[in-house]
Amino acid sequence: MDFTGKRVLITGSSRGIGRAAAQVLLDAGARVAINGRSADSTAQGIADLGGGPNLIAAPGDVGTVAGCHAAVAAAVKAMGGLDVLVNSAGIGDSRPLAECDEAMWDATMNINLKGTFFCIQAARPHLQESGGNIVNVASDAGLIGEKGLSVYCASKAGVVNLTRALALELAPAIRVNCVCPGYVDTDMVRRDGIEQAADPKAAEQHLLDYTPLRRLAQPIEIGKAIAYFASEDAIFITGAALQIDGGTTAGHP
Repeated sequence: MDFTGKRVLITGSSRGIGRAAAQVLLDAGARVAINGRSADSTAQGIADLGGGPNLIAAPGDVGTVAGCHAAVAAAVKAMGGLDVLVNSAGIGDSRPLAECDEAMWDATMNINLKGTFFCIQAARPHLQESGGNIVNVASDAGLIGEKGLSVYCASKAGVVNLTRALALELAPAIRVNCVCPGYVDTDMVRRDGIEQAADPKAAEQHLLDYTPLRRLAQPIEIGKAIAYFASEDAIFITGAALQIDGGTTAGHP
């Protein structure tokens, strides 16, 4: 895939799946605007990717409408336009229903769903001008339920159906697709899903047992799928939700 001359903004790209997608697209020739919540986290993300003229700083807290507009504006100003928007910023918190509170609900929905929507809203005129496309990062938890993840599941199901609705609304000028990863070996999954558990070894084994392929995905595997959707190879695909989950959504015995 050749992204030479393409201008890409990836939210949440200072770490995890977003950073992996940035690396894939950077290696394919794109100019990539890196987004972290703060100027410092954004700068660290750029440094982790090796720096250079093809990496642009686009900080902004995409859990707020102002932050979404700031990130898009910084990317467009620096690159002169936009060809691809990847909404990768996301958070997750595993809690039973009785322990979910308003602050946790708001934080999850603000980053995962509101941020995706308002980044798209801010980027739409620029993508329409370039004939660009959007790739959202949803989750297998947006396609099936998972115990203890009700708020996260709701937010990611919103991303999946938002993808479908906007694919219809923005066609034919802008394609909109999403990837639906299962458990990925990122710092967020390691920290929140394994290391903070009462029994980290058992928690990691649970994630492996939950996945028919019996391993966590590597971030680069999700990054390559994002790049595919963003590329000319996927020119006739819009409104799609691609499972990259090691088989979790196929069903469980």
